[in-house]
Amino acid sequence: MTGYPVPVPTPDAPHREEMLIKRSRFLISLARAASPDEAKVFVERIRREFPDATHNCWAFAAGRPGDTGRAGFSDDGEPHGTAGRPMLTILLHGGIGEIAAVVTRYFGGIKLGTGGLVRAYQDMVRLGLQNLPVCEHMVPAALRVTVNYSHISPLLRILPRYRGTIGSEEFGVDASYTVLLPEEETAAFSAELMNITDGTAVILTD
Repeated sequence: MTGYPVPVPTPDAPHREEMLIKRSRFLISLARAASPDEAKVFVERIRREFPDATHNCWAFAAGRPGDTGRAGFSDDGEPHGTAGRPMLTILLHGGIGEIAAVVTRYFGGIKLGTGGLVRAYQDMVRLGLQNLPVCEHMVPAALRVTVNYSHISPLLRILPRYRGTIGSEEFGVDASYTVLLPEEETAAFSAELMNITDGTAVILTD
């Protein structure tokens, strides 16, 4: 997989949904977080926005969809295991990467019980994911390409056709480039480059 869906909303303009559950007001705020640090900054932003809330429980999965290596969560005062971890479970199975969620609760006077809390926090995350705008985050492949100077222009001319960009360049006896492009385009790009350079190009996986 060379790409995966990520949220369009940013921490300063999150996607938000609201629900009333047994008189408690619940709000879900969702945004893109490409790192744990970005996720924690987002959580603090929501806490500042709702400082009078009973709880601001959160979870994030800042890597690829389903990746637990860059994940975190907090119950923020709710009974242990009833908010943050259940929220994270839904995020990890939502098919969306680099995502952070904060569920804000204003207690309405009726206790939900352990099972009720788990359902409420998971339902809020599900609600938020239903209408969350997403876009595709491409993870490019990198090729190390070396050509003689007469082939620089042809190389640069074909790059856009394969959604390629130049990551770095170095000029010595020949011209060397780091070419970034979608993984599925590497075979066709390499074949055309070898053709237009009469087989003289050197192409290595970076």
